[in-house]
Amino acid sequence: MALRLYWNNEQEKMAIGDTLIARLEQLLQLAGEHEDVTDGVVALSFVDDAAIRELNRQYRSIDRATDVLSFAMQEDGEGEPDIDYGDLEEAEDADWEGEADQEDDAEEEDGEPLGDIVISVERAIAQSEEYGHSAERELGFLFVHGFLHLIGYDHGTAEEEKEMFSRQELILHQAGLTR
Repeated sequence: MALRLYWNNEQEKMAIGDTLIARLEQLLQLAGEHEDVTDGVVALSFVDDAAIRELNRQYRSIDRATDVLSFAMQEDGEGEPDIDYGDLEEAEDADWEGEADQEDDAEEEDGEPLGDIVISVERAIAQSEEYGHSAERELGFLFVHGFLHLIGYDHGTAEEEKEMFSRQELILHQAGLTR
């Protein structure tokens, strides 16, 4: 088994091409190697600010757009929502893309789901302009950030933030996505 990425695009701000997906798959493999996570499935949704704002409001009670949300499947379940994407297509009906067919037996073939990462492409583009780096670098940063949340990292304290962000930067540096 291996780490697998399935993705769907629910936004129109930026075309999501093969080059970007290949980069995110590379980041997933690097992050997995770095964190000793060898198999599992990550579902990634590219959305706009309106969609992520609704998810943020619904699941975090914060009524504003954010850049990335992560919904881990491997946690104990307390406080974790059953994700209802509202206006987004239901997961089983969505146009998911990835390395394997989206059959009912995908979990058996690909391993346990690690969780869902939702990225606002609109917010990522704005942040890349603000920070003076590429949109690809910002999307990579947000993806790795989301992945680390899926496997248990958080940044609620200064110590946790330092640890998590140093891991992110190491992985991005290994992939050649520097500022």
